Amino acid sequence: MNKSSTRFLSLDVFRGMTICFMIIVNTPGSGAAAFSPLEHAAWHGFTPTDLVFPSFLFAVGNAMSFSMKRYQEMGNSAVLGKIFKRTLLIFLIGYLMYWFPFFNFNGGHIHLSPISDTRIMGVLQRIALCYCFASLMIHFLSKQSVIILSILLLVGYWVLLLVFGDPSDPLSITGNAGIFLDKYILGDSHMYHGEKIAFDPEGILSTLPAIVNVVIGYYAGKFIQQKGKGYDTIAKMLLTGCLFIFLAVSWNMVFPINKKLWTSSFVLVTTGLDLVILSFLVYALEINSWNRWNWTRFFTILGKNPLPIYVLSEILVIFFYMATVKGTSFYDWINSSVYQVIAPGAIGSLMFAISYMLICWSVGWALDRKKIYIRV
Repeated sequence: MNKSSTRFLSLDVFRGMTICFMIIVNTPGSGAAAFSPLEHAAWHGFTPTDLVFPSFLFAVGNAMSFSMKRYQEMGNSAVLGKIFKRTLLIFLIGYLMYWFPFFNFNGGHIHLSPISDTRIMGVLQRIALCYCFASLMIHFLSKQSVIILSILLLVGYWVLLLVFGDPSDPLSITGNAGIFLDKYILGDSHMYHGEKIAFDPEGILSTLPAIVNVVIGYYAGKFIQQKGKGYDTIAKMLLTGCLFIFLAVSWNMVFPINKKLWTSSFVLVTTGLDLVILSFLVYALEINSWNRWNWTRFFTILGKNPLPIYVLSEILVIFFYMATVKGTSFYDWINSSVYQVIAPGAIGSLMFAISYMLICWSVGWALDRKKIYIRV
């Protein structure tokens, strides 16, 4: 294979698959519980759904391995300006997405939704911060220094949780150091309440180990570009991935794999799995060209506009909840009247999630057809 090739279908497909499954697991149909693999682990433990968001960060790192080549020709001030501008924009989009639709109806009047109740941290905010710190590390430090700092982030996070968490149970949902820090800096009203308490799975402290997901994604993309699309590349990525998984399982005995805490063992198991998946994609697509009927285009359409399609998926579902049919939200109505009638239970829930993903995909298809690619 030609190492000079600048396009890697495997990386494009990986990014598109991540967006595809992120939409599916984020929007299950109502009226029935989803299949357990399509739900996050309640606390300690791991499900396939837990792999989705860290894979998004890994894909961000992959993309950086291409975009950061231009930074070498720029001055430090220009690089910093570019990094901070992109960080701010992505963070702001994430914040506005949680504030949306910016108003509410009360007593027949329209009121501006109070900023005092808007969640500050979140998915895009974590992506922004991880991109920022990973970019700064990679651009200004040597590779060896980046590796050492990444190890320190993983080990240091473990130490911080043990030292500053509740001595009786420092890894519990109410006793971990992350929730204490978020409550102190952000306040309860600015935190996620999906766990029935103020606890943010994308909180400030747990962002530290998540930076490593981006860093490893960057070096994986860089490795493929430098070594080419050969068997040696696949073998080394597979071995590294398996090593990470082994280390994660071993560390899990004292520092459990936990997505909501984003434990260091969670970082290792997710990056390990991402490396294994990417290895298979390189083997299938780059070496053997297993692309009959051009099936990869389905995923590359999503991968070409990942940010706008993800934001669309989060915004559109809000409209589904706002619109009412027969006194209930359109979201609940279409599930109870259509999907749960056609296929009661978890299958109906999955059918809705796939249908919703296809709606978002169709927007991506329209953008791709017009050669519109939105970058931040």
